[in-house]
Amino acid sequence: MNNDLANTIRNKIDIVDVIGERLPLVKKGKNYWGVCPFHDDTNPSMSVSRDKQIYKCFSCGAAGNVFNFIMNYDHVDFRNALKYLGDKCGVDVSSVKVEKKSTKYDNLYEAYDLATKYYQNNLNSTMGKDAREYLKNRKLGEDVIKEFEIGLSLPNRDDLTKLLVGKKYSISTLNDIGLSSNEHDMYIDRIMFPLKDIYGHYVGFSGRIYKDSNTSKYVNTKESPIFKKSELLYHYEEAREEARNAHSIIVMEGFMDVIRASTIGVRNTVALMGTALTKEQIALIKRLSNNIILCLDGDDPGVNATLKNGELFLKEGVEVKVLPLPNPDDPDSFIMNNGKERFLSLLENAISFSDFKIDKLKENVNFNSVEEKSNYINNVLREVAKINDSVRREIELRNLAKEYDLSYNTLEKQLEKFSQNEKVVAINIPKDIKKKKRKDKYQKAIEQILYFMLNNDWVINEVEKAHLNYPSDKYRLLNAEIIYYYHNYGNINIADFYTYASNSEDVLSILNEILDDNYVDKVDKDELMDYFNVVKNYSLRKEIERLTSLIKKEYDPVEQAKIADRITKLRMGE
Repeated sequence: MNNDLANTIRNKIDIVDVIGERLPLVKKGKNYWGVCPFHDDTNPSMSVSRDKQIYKCFSCGAAGNVFNFIMNYDHVDFRNALKYLGDKCGVDVSSVKVEKKSTKYDNLYEAYDLATKYYQNNLNSTMGKDAREYLKNRKLGEDVIKEFEIGLSLPNRDDLTKLLVGKKYSISTLNDIGLSSNEHDMYIDRIMFPLKDIYGHYVGFSGRIYKDSNTSKYVNTKESPIFKKSELLYHYEEAREEARNAHSIIVMEGFMDVIRASTIGVRNTVALMGTALTKEQIALIKRLSNNIILCLDGDDPGVNATLKNGELFLKEGVEVKVLPLPNPDDPDSFIMNNGKERFLSLLENAISFSDFKIDKLKENVNFNSVEEKSNYINNVLREVAKINDSVRREIELRNLAKEYDLSYNTLEKQLEKFSQNEKVVAINIPKDIKKKKRKDKYQKAIEQILYFMLNNDWVINEVEKAHLNYPSDKYRLLNAEIIYYYHNYGNINIADFYTYASNSEDVLSILNEILDDNYVDKVDKDELMDYFNVVKNYSLRKEIERLTSLIKKEYDPVEQAKIADRITKLRMGE
């Protein structure tokens, strides 16, 4: 590992900016807070420090510097993280050799890569004329076909299977991953839309008919070791950067919606690929942005899906917005029929999910019926109880009071009753989210000294002169590594020390343990000596306990006397 290069890059990069591109951060006090992407988090529990250039989750314990974050968030090794951040801040990283990380599924990814190229070649050949004409009539030009790597499977039932068998793939493997079926091609005479996993590997296809046919409109890849629909989203990898730039992510129903949106420059989109929204997909979407917009179909099933999915997001602590489309439009048909400006206008005026649901509750209510009106108002109050914004809650109450000539106080009391049954997620700084093992004053003193060493160069010199005797191997290890780092690099800070320690699980473990507590950064010499004395007294007490145990096992009176004399001198401070 090139620590000098890493430190140069680390000092040119602001961790708040890097993490802020991937996660929404809110400044509270000196630090920034966000929802931790490394566990199932609903309330911001991850702190990001601009001063120290480190992050720390007070729930799951994830911690580190900007390299650790990129490695864990983007699932890359240190070299890839170094190269990415070096390119980002303008540091020459041409000397960094990035090795492709192999996986047990590489041969399956390669099969899909070959299939994708094969289908693309088919579309561009003379045999693809009718399919190209179909796509042209659907207003999908060559640039879109290229961007989304659209292809064509041919009427011949064996071409792809023969090609892949010739590349040494077995029929059973091709059947298992959904490229073949009973020794024949899975896809026959269809326009092919490749599907990727969240890392950009080709893992599946959706094949659409383009001629009159009695067969299913779409044929999709079956579940396989590399294709699990509940854990994937169409266009996810491509949407990462687009979502960061747009500060939002739009969730659509099908891949044609995503493709159509791209034709008008809207590329911060993902699609559910025809599956019910899962917790895994919600977690993936939250990693792109917390400004989430549902843009599903405008027909009854689409409205029902919007209501269901909005509730699922609420349960995960996220209130989404909704871009409602008229019945029976989907995003694809709406953009085709109404154009770019009309869609962008709706997008700009997307409404909150709670407002969308309240609006839907109003449908088919007979307001001449006291009972139906009362049920409607109570249902609205139940929705208002889920709103986290107190200003919006008051606005909703005042609107209800005015529209239905009701007392504001009456509505407020009813809302309070419903609110007791609702868990309203607030953005609070976590004080002590996870249960920690209790530490005695000696442990705390030792960890505070080590933390001082990481933040104050002069403390390291004082520790060396004091010859402190730490009672635990883990503390002795970290102490030695800090001193070694300081003498090698001439100074120290936590962010750079994280890079140095990244190859040692033991050092990282105790480093993260120390960061779990709110130790102070600065200290004067008198205070430092007080901490030293606590550690020395602890060592003294342990030595007296050891000698006391030893004297009980000793039968020689002369040796007993020597041990007793040693205990006396220790107690007298000699």
